[in-house]
Amino acid sequence: MKTILCLAAMVLPAQAYAQTTPQYANGNQPIIVTATRIPTPVGQVPADVTVLTQRDFAAQGDTTLAQALSTVPGVNLVQSGGPGNAASLFIQGSNSEDVLVLVDGVPVNDPADANGAFNFGVYSLADIQRIEIVRGPMSGLYGSNAIGGVVNIITTRGDQQARAGITLAGGWPAQGQGSATLSGMAGKFDYAVSGALDEEAGFDTTPRRMSIYTGQREPYRAKLGAAQFGYQLSPETRLYLVLRAQSTDSAAPDIGGVPYDDPTNFFYNTNLFGKLGLSSALLDGRLTTALFIAGLKTRLHQIDLAAITNAIYTGGRTDAQWNNTLRLDDAGPLTFSSLLFGAEYSDETARGSYLITNGSYSSNFRAAQRNWAGHIGLQTTLGNRLTLTGALRDDAVSSFGNALTWRLGGVLAVPEADIDLKASVGTGFLAPSLFDLHYIDNYGDMGNPNLRPEYSIGWQAGPELLLPAFGRRDFADISATYFQNHIRNLIAAVGYPSVEQNINRASISGVETDYALNPADWLTLSLNYTYTRAVSGMNGPALLRRPQNEGSFTAVIRPLPALSIVPQMQYTGRFNDILYDNGGNYLGTGSSAPGTIVNLNVSYRLNSKFSLFATGKNILDSRFESVNGLQIPGASLLLGIRAAVE
Repeated sequence: MKTILCLAAMVLPAQAYAQTTPQYANGNQPIIVTATRIPTPVGQVPADVTVLTQRDFAAQGDTTLAQALSTVPGVNLVQSGGPGNAASLFIQGSNSEDVLVLVDGVPVNDPADANGAFNFGVYSLADIQRIEIVRGPMSGLYGSNAIGGVVNIITTRGDQQARAGITLAGGWPAQGQGSATLSGMAGKFDYAVSGALDEEAGFDTTPRRMSIYTGQREPYRAKLGAAQFGYQLSPETRLYLVLRAQSTDSAAPDIGGVPYDDPTNFFYNTNLFGKLGLSSALLDGRLTTALFIAGLKTRLHQIDLAAITNAIYTGGRTDAQWNNTLRLDDAGPLTFSSLLFGAEYSDETARGSYLITNGSYSSNFRAAQRNWAGHIGLQTTLGNRLTLTGALRDDAVSSFGNALTWRLGGVLAVPEADIDLKASVGTGFLAPSLFDLHYIDNYGDMGNPNLRPEYSIGWQAGPELLLPAFGRRDFADISATYFQNHIRNLIAAVGYPSVEQNINRASISGVETDYALNPADWLTLSLNYTYTRAVSGMNGPALLRRPQNEGSFTAVIRPLPALSIVPQMQYTGRFNDILYDNGGNYLGTGSSAPGTIVNLNVSYRLNSKFSLFATGKNILDSRFESVNGLQIPGASLLLGIRAAVE
């Protein structure tokens, strides 16, 4: 299924591919890379894909990664409190650690996280050009963590058009935001530099239903500095450097077993990222080769004055990759063929300590692991109708050995009926995290160096239909996908004291539907709904925080050329969770209440350079608990001005 949330009716040009690709139902298609590692029009990709751009962020009034991803089909974004606090992404019912996150193609899941997951709650959008979200098993291309899908965050790069942009905003309750970006090209040198600051007084995310609610606000501050520099060594070869640094400070109540609204639980996150790369086109442009080395450093420092705790977790990763795409000659009915091959080496380190300062509890771990991998893939079109893709990857991980994964997919174009039929199947694996392998505490809880990886096999299939009506060829773009994924060797803590073991399986299935309607030039409507069944074993209890029913609705209304009104509604149905009563006491697991969130963003373009905007989040003041015991932030209003000069 193809989903493009370009709310301002903007898609990347596909003219460069118009003469080199077969005709698909939706001819006005963006080009994506993440789904196959080969630049491909989204109509030829046998996977569920969503593309978000800077225009989408502005249209919806989003400033954080968690906000931007909250309405993506097949995705459940769960944040434990307000901005800056831990946020997990569940794609098509898989675990949050089963989602691989890339920045410019580099894995950035946190090696020091207990599950090796990525924290979606601490990323700003000021330097992000676009995000590609691919759903379904992708380990055949990317290795560990890609059981449920891949999120590729692509940063801003300078081009021949010099640009400068600045945004200033303030609002209620006390909050202020500012960001600036400068990009362009000078001769052979290209550049893009971004900076952002976001401060909020915040809300008390202890639910108001609880007797322990005090109204104590939980503040948030995020600072970002980012840059990308490139130099064209020759018309075919570019040398580039990407740098990104972000710090996020936040607070959150600590409900778990503590019968009061903790006002002194603070988190200080630091994330440093760098990438040095060289890309070149050889053999008259038929071979594209890219070589890079990248580094990631993460640090989480938690201080809880009330509980007298101090915790520090630091992670690091060095990643080197060599990736190649060779365009092949046509061979009879096989056309538009490309061969993909490459190699990867990564080295992960993690260190953690958690201490209650009176000495009653402490845990520690320090560990490292390495991974060598090679991959190969092929993409071709048969009879100008059927696009086929295949990928094979072998990972050799120092902690357990080899994992061989694969992926196959196809897209059949039926232009006579304006239908594309898509199907794919693949395997996935999740390497045990360094925490699961090596942590230990003074209660006797410990990791297990003999853990085996989690493995999965999953498939998805469905049509995309373009319906013309009322003189509009793109009146309706409708797609539906059935997905299924089976995971074995799930890792969980067993016993007391607990030891990490491979103990269980998970069975996941569901249906994604997406409707994009363009009834008039001034109106665009987007509606999606996902049904998910995610259970332990084959028929066991529902997995935590996987709602059976969820969906969203977005409208872009332009009654005047300069005026844009974007209402948005998000619905999350009931889900299984760890429950807390109105006194903040632990009750065990059970069904948590559903919730609906309504947002509204209004912008008005004063002239070609300046726009005003007003963003209301949760304007109906929903008290929904996306994590039972933690309420989402209340109603807020942000007023600002955006300037763009070219």
